[in-house]
Amino acid sequence: MHSPVIIKSFQNGIAVILDDTLAFPILLEEVGLKFRESAAFFKDAKMAVSFEGRKLTAEEEIELVEQITANCRLHIVCLVGKDEEKNQTYLKAIHQADKKEESVGQFYRGSLKNGQILEVESSIVIIGDIYPGSSIAAKKDIIIIGSLYGEAYAGAGGDSGHFVVALDMSPEKLKIGNVKYDIPKKTIKWPVRPKVQPKIAYEKAGKAVIEPITKELLNMLPI
Repeated sequence: MHSPVIIKSFQNGIAVILDDTLAFPILLEEVGLKFRESAAFFKDAKMAVSFEGRKLTAEEEIELVEQITANCRLHIVCLVGKDEEKNQTYLKAIHQADKKEESVGQFYRGSLKNGQILEVESSIVIIGDIYPGSSIAAKKDIIIIGSLYGEAYAGAGGDSGHFVVALDMSPEKLKIGNVKYDIPKKTIKWPVRPKVQPKIAYEKAGKAVIEPITKELLNMLPI
């Protein structure tokens, strides 16, 4: 009988192959069951994950990540896809954050919603979204495997040599060290949402800037 969820390994990660005929809520349950059965195998491993076999919205990807991490102790450091170059640059951002300290810092599984505030003394990897009205502050770096719509403050101790990475970067407020990012004025909303691209916020020439993650940019940054 065909399994609706198949797990295959690749270098530094796993591919989760999903049935494209099942309704998503049913598929979500199957993913939870599959990883619950495989929990002993993954233990506390840190891996990249690729979802294949069907098209997914950003919200569905986040639900899948939350379902996996709720049913086993696997730490998902990032989501990857078919674009190998973008995969490698995003993985490099994660790995460089790891090298800055002996441990990866803290993991937070879940989304921050209106009024919620999260403050940490190290770097942090958040598996979820930062919604409008919520805030994340870290003494070091912030990596969001999801969307940043609220506030983010990296280098909260006043150190400008830190950064914020997010799969979708549209903050209400953003600060790196003592430098605030100037939020562009909102323009007329178009009916077609622009394609989401992982971005990084960091200090450049005395200003906080947000740029798409590229191999060239990562090579230039002091991170």
